[in-house]
Amino acid sequence: MRLASPIGRALLAFSAAFGFHVNHAIAEPASVYFKSPLDNQVVQSPVRLVFGLNGKRIGPVGDLNPNLGHHHLIINGDSIPLGLPVPVNAQHLHFGAGQTETALRLTPGDYRLTLQFASGAHQSYGTTLSKTIQITVRKP
Repeated sequence: MRLASPIGRALLAFSAAFGFHVNHAIAEPASVYFKSPLDNQVVQSPVRLVFGLNGKRIGPVGDLNPNLGHHHLIINGDSIPLGLPVPVNAQHLHFGAGQTETALRLTPGDYRLTLQFASGAHQSYGTTLSKTIQITVRKP
């Protein structure tokens, strides 16, 4: 079939380009990131932390949908391997109500903060859904 008008050809070209964009966006892997603070930033306490997420959605504790989960913050620790539960202690903070930000009181010093995304059962989605930054908390 031949399109007789330039408008028809333009619409076909637009549709093809739009379809490629949508398919490309879907293929991107999920990720987490810190909106703030930024890596190597010097901050003061309390530290305002804002978490970001791409490719998955925030869901409540207990919902085991594989596209859902919630954030965990690990203070001076490493990401949790895929499938293992995130511990419950002062070093591993859970945001199971779907929180995407918090304020932390930290003493002056250097910190390694790891954002870890995990399932509704607190099972880690692994290193691909974690992000680590370094910050320095300055003296008041």
